[in-house]
Amino acid sequence: MTAAVALYARLRLPAPWLPLPAQNPPIRTPLVIYGASSAIGSYAIQFAQRSNIHPLICIAGHAGASHVSHLISPEKGDVVVDYRAGAEAVVSGIRAALREGEKLEYAFDAVSEKGSYGNICQVLDHETGAITFVLPGKKYEGIPAGVRQSVTTVGSVHGDLKDFGGLEEGWFRAQPQEVVEGGLGGLQGGLERLRDGKVSAVKCELLVMSNLAPWSEMCGR
Repeated sequence: MTAAVALYARLRLPAPWLPLPAQNPPIRTPLVIYGASSAIGSYAIQFAQRSNIHPLICIAGHAGASHVSHLISPEKGDVVVDYRAGAEAVVSGIRAALREGEKLEYAFDAVSEKGSYGNICQVLDHETGAITFVLPGKKYEGIPAGVRQSVTTVGSVHGDLKDFGGLEEGWFRAQPQEVVEGGLGGLQGGLERLRDGKVSAVKCELLVMSNLAPWSEMCGR
């Protein structure tokens, strides 16, 4: 939820259901994700992929680089920059991911401390750039006046982004659920009911218990 609010509400990037069009040459929308190996950062990468946002400039530690590398698309310009190499190396890595004359206008700082945004703002466009942070109640000093800054928290769904909290608010309702009895043993019967049109206006679910007998016993072997 936090990653979705950051990318689509705070940074105003294209949503997954209206992604940037695939074309040749591709549209480039550089996005820095600082703290890319964190849970929030990883979710942001996956959302950005669905929105066809590239290149993704992912800042992560050496230990998290392997995890992040499985989420990105290097062939589309995505890179991982190791923050442990120091601030200068991070700034150089961000700049190296950009083409000559290309602006960096979007940044999601999922760390929001220890100099993270200072590194970002050395490259972020000072007139059209936008950055969003994850730590509320903190004073972010040294941000260029022309940069649009915001703070992203999941609590935003209780405030100005109530539409993201539709389930809790009650206006967006989940489908009624029906538990199929028998766990995996009830799978065949459940599928037959679906085939025969005996299920309507409900979502069937199987409750799989951890103490089920071994599969070989269930099959009579």
